[in-house]
Amino acid sequence: MELKTRQPRKQRKFLYNAPLHLRSKIMAATLSKELRNKYGIRSMPIREGDKVRVMRGDFKGKEGKVVEVDLKRYRIHVEGVTQKRTDGTEVFYPLHPSNVMIIELNLDDERREKIINRRAG
Repeated sequence: MELKTRQPRKQRKFLYNAPLHLRSKIMAATLSKELRNKYGIRSMPIREGDKVRVMRGDFKGKEGKVVEVDLKRYRIHVEGVTQKRTDGTEVFYPLHPSNVMIIELNLDDERREKIINRRAG
């Protein structure tokens, strides 16, 4: 996944044209200190059901579960992080995964547990 080029133009082109199996890896967020110590991993790809804390932007400090992961736009939607439209309806505010920290992992999927154990062991 690592590109040899440092040119912003080519980095951007890679992001726009990245295949799905790499997009989920790009959508990684840092783990909290407790999780980092527990699993020995610095960051993980974000998934629906993970509990995150917003670290940057207008919603800094808010915590909530990830409701949706949008691989096409590289954005996630978090419970409680909403904005009002002009007609009054509440819509999720899209966040980039680099601006959040995972504070609780969703371990419903045994595949994900295997990934954690493989990286930690």
